[in-house]
Amino acid sequence: MSALTVDPTPASGHEWDDLVRLWEETDAPEGCKVEIIEGIVTVSPSPANKHNKIAAKVQRSLYRVLPEDWNVCQTLGVAVPSRLGLYIPDLVVVADTALDEPGNFVPATAAELVVEITSKSNASHDRITKTASYAQAGIPLYLLIDAWAPGGPTVTLYGEPTGDVYRVHQAVKFGEDIVLPDPFGLTIETAAFPVD
Repeated sequence: MSALTVDPTPASGHEWDDLVRLWEETDAPEGCKVEIIEGIVTVSPSPANKHNKIAAKVQRSLYRVLPEDWNVCQTLGVAVPSRLGLYIPDLVVVADTALDEPGNFVPATAAELVVEITSKSNASHDRITKTASYAQAGIPLYLLIDAWAPGGPTVTLYGEPTGDVYRVHQAVKFGEDIVLPDPFGLTIETAAFPVD
């Protein structure tokens, strides 16, 4: 992973625009993920096959319950300027109208659900930095699929954001079902999630 540091103080509109421009101009190898995490442009390698298998299973489950005018995106940027963050969640659910705007990211307020699947190299960002950012942005639900959790592979559903903190709605070990509440009303079976 490489990083380019930018002053991590709260960004003015001009500073945020400069940071986004730097993000857009970062030339990364095909398949790599470029994100802004706490004012640092980071480049992560493409995810492993097991990671992609989990993402595909969750995406397939979501499409079974989503209205026609909602989408599940795997490469959509989610901007949280107040936290100097522009993230590419593994999955993000947004309404069609959010994708009508020009560009390659949406404001985090447009997201109904974000899903992050940890990799060994990014687990702390997914557990700490992104959790606080997504909560502060008011994203209603955050599903963290953490194959690298210290107590063993775990799936945690966060909701009811207040400030930069979420309430844990449910936490299960791989192999147990997790339930997404309305507007999803979906039970995700984790038994087929591969364990690293």
